[in-house]
Amino acid sequence: MASMDDDHVTSGCLANATLVLDDRTMRGAIAWSHGIITAITEGTDVPDGATDCRGDVVLPGLVELHTDSLERHIEPRPGVDWPHDAALMAHDRELASCGITTVFDAMRVGSVLSGGKMAYVEYARGLATEMLALRAAGGLQIEHFLHLRAEICSETLLEELAAFGPQDGVGILSLMDHTPGQRQFRDISKLRAYVMGKRGMDEAGFQAHVANLQRLRDAHGDAHEAGAVAAARRIGAVLASHDDTTADQVAVSARHGVRVAEFPTTFEAAEACRDAGIPVMMGAPNVIRGGSHSGNVSALDLAGAGLLNVLSSDYVPSGLLLAAWRLSAVWNDLPRAVATVTRTPAQAAGLQDRGALQPGLRADVLRVRDRDGTPSIQRVICGGRTVA
Repeated sequence: MASMDDDHVTSGCLANATLVLDDRTMRGAIAWSHGIITAITEGTDVPDGATDCRGDVVLPGLVELHTDSLERHIEPRPGVDWPHDAALMAHDRELASCGITTVFDAMRVGSVLSGGKMAYVEYARGLATEMLALRAAGGLQIEHFLHLRAEICSETLLEELAAFGPQDGVGILSLMDHTPGQRQFRDISKLRAYVMGKRGMDEAGFQAHVANLQRLRDAHGDAHEAGAVAAARRIGAVLASHDDTTADQVAVSARHGVRVAEFPTTFEAAEACRDAGIPVMMGAPNVIRGGSHSGNVSALDLAGAGLLNVLSSDYVPSGLLLAAWRLSAVWNDLPRAVATVTRTPAQAAGLQDRGALQPGLRADVLRVRDRDGTPSIQRVICGGRTVA
């Protein structure tokens, strides 16, 4: 862990390491100064003042585009509102400990006020303001950006989006349509198990919930989708699709200007994304479990077909690095697997200053020890500072 003296140290060197470069691994050293990588050298020499990694793997810091972690921290149980500064800092430290050095904090916009037991209210504008203030004050260890999850099936989406502007620096806006009977929940039995288990709802309550969401989609869906696409352009955010299932849905996403497809649910959709030049993001838990908990397409099957470009930790932050390790075994290619959690997500989000071990880029660096096929993080460096 970082010592008190590490808080302002932004220079250093890791030597005698297995460096994961863009297209190969190399035994060598990486040096950085003032938070920027300055040199990559080959060999096993350990210069004075450098850390001897003894062959440990050194790779870029992980880039996370879509995580439920912050929402879990601000509402650790249904109906429990945790103090937001404390939640933000706990979320920040958790991600740092998992090797994530850049995160797009997912916040829902679009509320359902008529949902009875399943109602959910607006929170994103206030939480975003708190996150941006804490970031400006130096209260966060890693790099945080905003990701607005635009709930198409809601009542207040357009009003909530109007509260955000270019000054907020929103990085990603994703089009989320959780209407029962399609996309992620085309198998309503999976939604039933999830909602009834999490909320303690009976069958009558569940049926009322489904009917209400379908009513909201019919009443507002098209206007909300068009408004969310326009909002992404207005605030300068990268537009993402979510749970595309058919080639027709992917074609609509392409016309909207989508630049990353989050969790397509079928082979058909993933192939259509490839053909449209849209990178495919899948969940790390899907890789680790060997399948989707919602019954959708297997990320490993997509990986085997060359249809997987980006990984997200989704609902398990510690799964991001482990999933990359699992992919490296599938592909027999560690640099390719590491790219799915570093360079490719950074590029998809429009970040050109990170995601690779190259001179001139940010010094976001991980030291990892392989323990019988499981990665064990030894050190996390963000912007040249040790944060875990």
